[in-house]
Amino acid sequence: MAVSTDDQMKLSVAISPCPNDTFIFDALVNQRLNQKDFEIDLVLDDVEALNRATLRGLYDVSKISIAVLPHIVKDYVLLDSGGALGRGCGPLLVARDPTVVGRMQSARVAIPGRLTTAFMLLCKAFPEWKIAEEMVFSDIEDAVVEGCCDAGLIIHEGRFTYREKGLESMMDLGDFWEKKTGLPIPLGGIVMHRRIPLSQRVLFNRFLRESVEYALQHPLISRDFVRHHAQAMQDQVIDQHIGLYVNNFSLTLGEEGRSAVKELLGCDWQQDQDGFPLSEGNLV
Repeated sequence: MAVSTDDQMKLSVAISPCPNDTFIFDALVNQRLNQKDFEIDLVLDDVEALNRATLRGLYDVSKISIAVLPHIVKDYVLLDSGGALGRGCGPLLVARDPTVVGRMQSARVAIPGRLTTAFMLLCKAFPEWKIAEEMVFSDIEDAVVEGCCDAGLIIHEGRFTYREKGLESMMDLGDFWEKKTGLPIPLGGIVMHRRIPLSQRVLFNRFLRESVEYALQHPLISRDFVRHHAQAMQDQVIDQHIGLYVNNFSLTLGEEGRSAVKELLGCDWQQDQDGFPLSEGNLV
């Protein structure tokens, strides 16, 4: 919960420990921008846990899956900066047996959460599919390798490690999305609670963009902070992860990014009916 003093506001800020998030937030969290307006109380957690926390309005600022936006729009606004959108970066459906795609209706698929964009995309690609096993994203590959599930929906650094475990990609859901829409895939974004005054939300978004800019201009300065939270990830994988998920859309959604979110959620950018998440009143 935000706490305000005469010259500073303390904000609870929740992000995932994934390299793209820690890379983006490093300058802001570690006071590299010399900003005095905000004190950051940082929380790191799995993205599905963050999705569920926003349903309760737990954090002032949070990383979320874009798919959860319709459920939280009454309490949160989407910031223009800090998001994870792009091309060639979508979730992958992996398996040991390549025939699983032909029997998806009965396939047991490990997923990183029902509120994730990955889950939403899989439902769009296979509307007949029904059997989901929710687990932390980092456990999915092993669940498939050990035969606990027929297939797994992998996100984050799983894109770079699944082959080492003998798994095959059955479908690239980002590629599925891009061929269907021609738009980048909107995976995640940063939201800020409406209890924070508008002026402070606008200011925080400005600092967040500056944090992204700083990270891109000084890519090695954040390395210790990123590595500390990267769960023993190799430097090569860290670099691949950041290179894939941090891009111009992380600086600003822009018109194309907003169109992608609108297309994914099936909402009208120009309206604010029934909690549509993308109207001018719901974006900072």
